[in-house]
Amino acid sequence: MFEKILIANRSEIAVRVIRACREMGIKSVAVYSDADRESRHIAMADQAVCIGPAPSKLSYLDQEAILTAAKNTGADAIHPGYGFLSENADFAQACAERGFTFIGPPPEASRKLGFKSAGKAVALAANVPVVPGTKDDITTDVTDEVAKIGYPVLIKASAGGGGKGMRIVRAPGELQAQLTAAANEAKAAFGDGSVFIEKLLERPRHVEIQIAADKHGNVVAFAERDCTVQRRHQKLVEESPSPAITPEIRREMQEAAIRLAKTSGYQNVGTVEFLFQDGKFYFIEVNARLQVEHPVTEAVAGVDLMELMIKIAAGDRLPFGQERAAEIRCHAIEHRINAEDPDNDFMPCPGKIASLELPGGPGVRVDTHVYEGYTIPSYYDSLIAKLIITAADRASTLRRSLRALGELKVRGIKTTAGMHALVVAHPVFQKGDFDTHFIEKTGLLDRKQGGDHARP
Repeated sequence: MFEKILIANRSEIAVRVIRACREMGIKSVAVYSDADRESRHIAMADQAVCIGPAPSKLSYLDQEAILTAAKNTGADAIHPGYGFLSENADFAQACAERGFTFIGPPPEASRKLGFKSAGKAVALAANVPVVPGTKDDITTDVTDEVAKIGYPVLIKASAGGGGKGMRIVRAPGELQAQLTAAANEAKAAFGDGSVFIEKLLERPRHVEIQIAADKHGNVVAFAERDCTVQRRHQKLVEESPSPAITPEIRREMQEAAIRLAKTSGYQNVGTVEFLFQDGKFYFIEVNARLQVEHPVTEAVAGVDLMELMIKIAAGDRLPFGQERAAEIRCHAIEHRINAEDPDNDFMPCPGKIASLELPGGPGVRVDTHVYEGYTIPSYYDSLIAKLIITAADRASTLRRSLRALGELKVRGIKTTAGMHALVVAHPVFQKGDFDTHFIEKTGLLDRKQGGDHARP
């Protein structure tokens, strides 16, 4: 087992890794930028190293600074968290070349799956259903190919996500202009302008399968997470099990995810994402890292995924098989609480937290790095906390969510907590019959939030 792990990340995910290290008797090293000197993860770690100025490209994305910090502190492994360098195959390769274990998939697996179009090719080889689309990244005129796919279609960036480089095309006359716009946006966001095209599903759910694979060829797949409630292709609420997935479909999705992992030579934890519509599921991509919403699976399966990641990276075998992984022990929902102003087009709301009251009680978990008096920097993602709510069934979990969201009080900044309360209380969400356009269809973006948790 490792003696010391450097966490190449910040905020709540760094706190999560440090806690796992402490429970496992492993020393931890935090890294931070100048803007993060007050972050909780610095005080929690056994050691902390400043790796550069506030901009992420000069700190959290500076591979050499991170590798130097690992060497100088005597770390023998590096955990990338999510975001930043977590899916960077070159960084994983550099870790290996410098003698550090990268706690994540091997670089060759990341390269196979890191681009959406490449992941689609692996899926086809593994006999996993995919959305009809172009075979490769677009390099030539694809007008005829798109006509065969059938409009409407969706242009997607090969190298990224979050809605960047994504365009809907409903008629042939729009195709070339939208291709250019999508490629330019993808280039600006990810440094790579490659795009591809898929048939647009109009009423899909976004459902994903968490996998874990050890270095000995063993792979398991957990129960699904439903991430359908989104805003601008960014997930807001995640739950498990999905109210739309039957046990039969669940098994088929798990088997497909396992085939994909084995075909690609995947190791460690990861997520296989699908679109689900009219009783059928279609592969869209693999997130070759830990997900923000991993606590949902931890709750439902009763498994510590962070500990599992570390043990797999150290060479341990999976401690259980598929039957144990597939167990559903409760219902769980995660609410991503962001420092954003819902009444002002969800503009980021950095600033000082004047006071903070966190919810508690049975079935309530809070993952956060913030505290009363903490100043949220303007340079990074606006996520400040995750509320993970569990109960025996979905109805009980929704009631508990409303209670916990009502207890959350954040003053000094605006947050999205009020929006989450509106989502949970909405009859369509309560019924469980919704798609990825739920927020727009219900007009929740037009509702004023109010409440102590949203008032400065």
